[in-house]
Amino acid sequence: MVNLSIPLISSGKQNLALINPVLVASGTFSNGLEMSKYKEIDKLGGIISKGTTIKPREGNDTPRLIETPSGLINSIGFQNIGATKFIKDIVPIWQKWNVATIVNIMGYTVEEYGILAEKFDNINSIDALEINISCPNVEAGGIEFGQDPQLAKEVMKVVKKRTEKPCIVKLSPIVSNIQEIISVLQDNGADAVTISNTYPAMAVDIKKRKPVLGAKFGGLSGPAVKSMTIRNIYISYQIAKVPIVASGGIMNAEDVIEAMMAGASAVQIGTATYIDPSAPWNIIKGIEQWCDANSVSDINEIIGSAVV
Repeated sequence: MVNLSIPLISSGKQNLALINPVLVASGTFSNGLEMSKYKEIDKLGGIISKGTTIKPREGNDTPRLIETPSGLINSIGFQNIGATKFIKDIVPIWQKWNVATIVNIMGYTVEEYGILAEKFDNINSIDALEINISCPNVEAGGIEFGQDPQLAKEVMKVVKKRTEKPCIVKLSPIVSNIQEIISVLQDNGADAVTISNTYPAMAVDIKKRKPVLGAKFGGLSGPAVKSMTIRNIYISYQIAKVPIVASGGIMNAEDVIEAMMAGASAVQIGTATYIDPSAPWNIIKGIEQWCDANSVSDINEIIGSAVV
């Protein structure tokens, strides 16, 4: 029997343990309600909510999605029901599930992150927060929090003052030095990091001679970004004191194994679910088969095993 359980976060007052390393990524699984009608949610390592803001957001103009030869560009625009309605409508359903639950929060000012962290702090059925620092800071000319180490530090300090829940920070892929950002975050209370958000992208309709997406720009995910994800995990693992969660281009069990060997302790499955909604469950089965075929009795053995 292969042990797939991951003690992802074991620091602080609250821990986060996963029954396997497969999480479903924020924004690609809604809040899990639809798939719960067809699949066993409690077989997953965990679920991550849609990005949640203080107030509801309608999102960007359509079209919002476009396929590329090796991925997907999305421009959803953070459409969500807002924190209050999430707590009222989604949390009671999550309470019935036996699965790790993580809420992805997004703010447009440093204080908004603190408010959101506090709102979710006392809800027992929420196991952790994922702090999305790829949002534009409206108080600093629109620069993403995750692109500036000082802004990232301010967000982390405010969040940790307002919650005792484990905090996973979702990084922006557009940084000059990812090791510097991780060092700042872990020194200011981050319990884990997600590497990373989608990559800035766009597409042009050559018949209409205009951008395809309603908001012009979007974020690229899928197989096209996997190699960059692996590279960023590898160099981050060399200095990280906290666990790394891989996000970006993880499409099958082999991708999971590769990411974990590069240093990830867990992975997020996103774009793959657009191709096959059963992908996360199939990937878990594939990991078990790979471990059996390669005489691996504990999946934790391979974390960082390729880092030299």
